[in-house]
Amino acid sequence: MEKLIVSPSPHDENYMKTWKIMLNVIIALMPAVVASCIIFGPRALLLTAVCVASCIVFEYLCRKIMKRDNTIGDLSAVVTGILLAMNLPVTLPIWMAVIGSFVAIVIVKQLFGGLGQNFANPAITARIVLMVSFPSAMTNWAVPFYYKESAADVVTGATPLASGDASYLDLFLGNVGGCLGETCALALLIGGIYLAIRRIISLAAPLSFIGSLALLTAISGGDPLYEILAGGVFIGAFFMATDYATTPITTKGKIIFGLGCGIITFVIRSFGSYPEGVSFSILLMNILTPYIDLLTRHKVFGAKEAEKNEG
Repeated sequence: MEKLIVSPSPHDENYMKTWKIMLNVIIALMPAVVASCIIFGPRALLLTAVCVASCIVFEYLCRKIMKRDNTIGDLSAVVTGILLAMNLPVTLPIWMAVIGSFVAIVIVKQLFGGLGQNFANPAITARIVLMVSFPSAMTNWAVPFYYKESAADVVTGATPLASGDASYLDLFLGNVGGCLGETCALALLIGGIYLAIRRIISLAAPLSFIGSLALLTAISGGDPLYEILAGGVFIGAFFMATDYATTPITTKGKIIFGLGCGIITFVIRSFGSYPEGVSFSILLMNILTPYIDLLTRHKVFGAKEAEKNEG
């Protein structure tokens, strides 16, 4: 006699599981990882490996201490580690990268209940914490590896946003200083297109983010193409403004989220003390996500609003 199994939705066995989604994100990030190794040398790979390993260890230990089911198999810790590394300068001391991993996994992710329950993007928050705590180390930008006279040399310079003297081609290919994963726009664009084709992400947030920043820059008399190619716009738009847990659910909500990111990024870049505003804009919009979801939620067809009890 067959048993009737009653379980919560979803009931479609063909839906994409978490580890498959994360695996696709990892694949999409590989062009940026490879580009960072070419641009900044082997230390870029070391820093990435340290961040990934630290995130996995912290997640395993944290879940163990909290006596919860282990979740390292869903690959979300690996994604967080790669994203964190891509938001760090290659010259950052290893121990600081480990602190960033701790903040991302333990404080931002696990203390709020784990994957899907964190209110902010772990990698973005960890970068901001490191930037505020160690401003000198987090703004020590190395020039491309092949510009150095030897592998032992560490030559630093300003980012394109600070100097404003890089060409479009240099920005597109990554021949500039900056964080590991924000310099090569081509690598990030390849990854973003891959995620869109695989239907892992919606382009609503990335396009509204990039479009609003470009429009405001043009209105203010700046160079829109330079602004979207320089800094962390592409990695923020394609890989962090599309995070399932910390961004709106509906398409309308995603557009509002992207617009907010673009506006805040423009304001910080134009009037703030930081030349880059992507991280702060995404974090601020993460905080507003529940309210955006509330305002843009779909109404059930035929349903009526519950009447308040006046009595």
